Amino acid sequence: MGRLGLGFICVAGALAAGVAGLVAMGAGRAAIPPDTLVIGQLAEPKSLDPATVTAVNDFRILVNVFEGLTRYRPGTLEVGPGLAERWEILDGGKTYVFHLKPGVRFHDGTPFDADAVKFNLDRMLDPKHPAAGTGPFPLSFFFKPVREVIVVDPLTIKLRLEAPYAPLLSNLAYPAGLMVSPTAVTKLGRGFARAPVGTGPFRFAGWESERQVRLEANREHRDGAPKIDALVFRPIADANARLSEMLAGGLDVMPELPADSVAAFRGDPRFRLAEAAGPHLWFLILNVREGPTKDVRVRRAISLAIDRETLVHDVLQGTATAPAGPISEAFGPASDPAVTPYPHDPEKARALIREAGAEGARVTLLAAEGGSGMLEPIAMATAIQSDLRRVGLDARVETFEWNAYLARVNGGLKDAAMAEMAWMTNDPDTLPSLALKGSATPDKGGFNAGYYENPELDRLLDEARAEQDPKARAALYRRVDRLVHDDAPWAFVASWKQDAAVSASVQGFELQPSFLMDLRMVNKK
Repeated sequence: MGRLGLGFICVAGALAAGVAGLVAMGAGRAAIPPDTLVIGQLAEPKSLDPATVTAVNDFRILVNVFEGLTRYRPGTLEVGPGLAERWEILDGGKTYVFHLKPGVRFHDGTPFDADAVKFNLDRMLDPKHPAAGTGPFPLSFFFKPVREVIVVDPLTIKLRLEAPYAPLLSNLAYPAGLMVSPTAVTKLGRGFARAPVGTGPFRFAGWESERQVRLEANREHRDGAPKIDALVFRPIADANARLSEMLAGGLDVMPELPADSVAAFRGDPRFRLAEAAGPHLWFLILNVREGPTKDVRVRRAISLAIDRETLVHDVLQGTATAPAGPISEAFGPASDPAVTPYPHDPEKARALIREAGAEGARVTLLAAEGGSGMLEPIAMATAIQSDLRRVGLDARVETFEWNAYLARVNGGLKDAAMAEMAWMTNDPDTLPSLALKGSATPDKGGFNAGYYENPELDRLLDEARAEQDPKARAALYRRVDRLVHDDAPWAFVASWKQDAAVSASVQGFELQPSFLMDLRMVNKK
């Protein structure tokens, strides 16, 4: 989810719709039952089919309904057992054999077995699969190297890969790898997106459009029932209304706080401020196919024009840092410490723009009103527009509602010079491979909306994917970091330090570096 560039709260403003039958408003304060946890979201989910979505806004719901073969260990991006209790990696990384946990069932009673795993992966990868029409599956790229899915026996599944693929275990832990009920998908088709069935600690209980998604505890879960009876996810798009509702007691948890509200929550004993670092990147996609940004001098000028320190310290009020390249520092040695952010140098930016013959060129910046990890998109777009105008570019901003924005940008920039974007990733491979490789342009099903193509980058990414030695793999990503920084197909702006306001009555809530929100251990005193 993202945050809107609005000021602090306007308590007198109209609050977003309450939860029908759940939250009773009285004397300006909402009463939430002690067995229910209410989470304030910024947007309506696009879908509750994990194979069809890309937004953390949706992921936060899905990881409580579904599980994957692997899962992230608490507090880390390290991968541990999930629905698979163990696995072997054979043939130099080209074969994975997973041994499944026995006795697991989906919420509709369907057994979770090797046939179910094959259904899930084939649905995304085989266009002739009977359930292929329930897509599209935008993150099927995660599993593209899988050549064949083989059922060995009911509790053993074998994946044969075209080549060694180091990110596989992490990708299986990501929401795209969450396992859905074959029975429910076959029965409901596209309707599964609004009636999800998984194996997770919570069952889907209902979705009232623009009001709430409700989950209820799965008391038959193999690890025991969750500590809370119900979860309610409320979409409240307006930042003022969302903040007012949190302060009035109508929400228990509010992720992704507007930057100018963080200090207030930190000092209020009614709340706890949860914070955690993770691989988040906020950047501008630049159109390298046509227009002024086709010229690398203009792209570098844009990076030199942006005043990141002002954005980070004033607009985002210290809730972010200035990144240097596409590989997050959260990935440790894969990020090159010698690659530093572009300095704020308007004079050099103006010189490059003159040299490129682009003085006065009109450039359109696409901006979102909110969305997953988008921080303060309107305020940031306005500040960047001013920075670009000061160095001689006629910058214009066009804004869109979040889901309309995703459709506009993910289809390719076409007539726009640049667009805001934010990613929270699970592996150093994910972002550059899905959004910078020449094979990942929108017409090929990827997220390379700026149409960047660089054979050297593609080669480095392919080598890193195949490399099984962690140190050698990290060295390849450091080269990726430097190459992308220098060629500037993106302008890197901010890396967010994720946060959430949590009611003092809530226990066991912790933010994770994966940006996911596993709520099975949360309760209220």
